[in-house]
Amino acid sequence: MDPLTDTPAPPVQVRSPSGQVTALYQAHATGLVRLAMLMLGDQQSAEDVVQDAFLGLYRRWGSLADQGKALTYVRSSVLNGCRTALRKRSRRLPSYLEPDAESAEALAILGEEHREVLAALRRLPARQREAVVLRHCLGLSEDETAQAMKISRGTVKSASSRGLAALARMLKEQS
Repeated sequence: MDPLTDTPAPPVQVRSPSGQVTALYQAHATGLVRLAMLMLGDQQSAEDVVQDAFLGLYRRWGSLADQGKALTYVRSSVLNGCRTALRKRSRRLPSYLEPDAESAEALAILGEEHREVLAALRRLPARQREAVVLRHCLGLSEDETAQAMKISRGTVKSASSRGLAALARMLKEQS
């Protein structure tokens, strides 16, 4: 409120690129870290991927065709960063040689069922995993998922359906 006129103050508009990226980060970073965590299964790597995505957004802010679609750009960058991290992991050590330990914090946060679902989710093929995470964990529409994954809406539908069916089979086998 303006103390002199008792009228509401106009909303503050952030105009600088750093201010706009900061506002976007504050509003969406937690959800994007969750997305990366579901894809990677590792909190530290997830946070790194999200930080890199926002850094890339900041660097390219002036060349964005539509700054209103910055969230879509960052979400796609996070998915691409996850793909890159998974490719690097697959080149490091065979999975049977990697340590199978989670941090104490992650164990405290995640219940047994949650860990089983995450483990099954990580065993899905990449496209199915991405479609399931975006559609059913983050609640994006088919169109938003298709944009983020850079695939058609029909491919989102089939990958999501196959991924859910495979998850159901894996979880049924475990019980």
